[in-house]
Amino acid sequence: MGVKTLLVLADGTVFEGKSFGAKGETIGEVVFNTSMTGYQEILTDPSYKGQIVTMTYTQMGNYGVNGEDVESAGGIKAEGFIVKEVCGYPSNWRSSMGLSDYMATNGVVGIQNIDTRALTRHLRNNGAQMGIISSAETDPRKLLEQVRAHPGISAFDYVKEVSTEKPYAWEGGCWKWGICTGMPAGSGQAPDAARKKMVVYDFGIKMNILRNLVEAGFSLTVVPAQTAAEEVLGMDPDAVLLSNGPGDPERITYGIENAKKLIGRLPVFGICLGHQLLGLAMGGRTYKLKFGHHGGNHPVMDLATGRVEITSQNHNYCVDIASLKGKVELTHRNLFDGSEEGMRHVELPVYSLQHHPEAGPGPNDSAHIFARFRQMIEQGVA
Repeated sequence: MGVKTLLVLADGTVFEGKSFGAKGETIGEVVFNTSMTGYQEILTDPSYKGQIVTMTYTQMGNYGVNGEDVESAGGIKAEGFIVKEVCGYPSNWRSSMGLSDYMATNGVVGIQNIDTRALTRHLRNNGAQMGIISSAETDPRKLLEQVRAHPGISAFDYVKEVSTEKPYAWEGGCWKWGICTGMPAGSGQAPDAARKKMVVYDFGIKMNILRNLVEAGFSLTVVPAQTAAEEVLGMDPDAVLLSNGPGDPERITYGIENAKKLIGRLPVFGICLGHQLLGLAMGGRTYKLKFGHHGGNHPVMDLATGRVEITSQNHNYCVDIASLKGKVELTHRNLFDGSEEGMRHVELPVYSLQHHPEAGPGPNDSAHIFARFRQMIEQGVA
């Protein structure tokens, strides 16, 4: 299956495998994801724009793909996909297409039949780096020239490529067993009349964040990433969410400036990139992790309760809490490497998380965070 395909990393490391998905060439930052399942959600997560994803589990595609398990509109957002083996005969009652066909339909290049364990160890030891997958060019020297000429993902604003072009209302709640579409508005924990109005900045929002917010009792309006803070305040919301998204947070200057104008005016909740933008807006700094956190098995401690939650993660950057000089307190810590996973402003209703409480894919240990934020709004505290 497939033709000879090469993966060439910026440090000169070469892996030879076979193609799957679309034929051709793709370039991006190569990262690894430790989830065993959820490949369709991972591929359609806008936070992966600009990146090529390596799955550490040995086989992908076993249960195919379907029309419901997507995390964004418009198809796959990852630049490429690297797996040990693609299952050519998926088996699941919900499956409508195989993984390879799905990627080909979306024009996404993949490589299989390589030693993904060796690749993962290499990335852990040497750090995430730019790479190129090609079934069109088989000379590794030419591919190395291409990848080294790439300026890196920090040179681009990928948020503009994945954000919505116009505002829209979202009403679908979390899926229930036997129902494969979003639940109607009012299906969550609060009746329509009791719902809090929230404006969601779409920096690359995952659908499961929106579903969980509906379940927590919010009425949602999603707006483009560059929407002015003054326009959002004119909507008279009860709260604002800064969503997840791709790339280097320092590139999203408009997001930082709008966050500055929103802080102190109304409650603000941030997830992943939104968390990083809040940190920068309050005068802090962000730093890049060596190989990032990507997967569904990361233990995080809630420092207020001592509870350890297994979380879903997808980020390469972190907020340096110490750089905020006492403006915030650390709320969560990653137990793999000790990195910062959440913060709360000491005076204002500003709260954010580095990990993904909505999962999709991953465990639901942190899903209670959405209800906690609504409670904060009702109580008027951070």
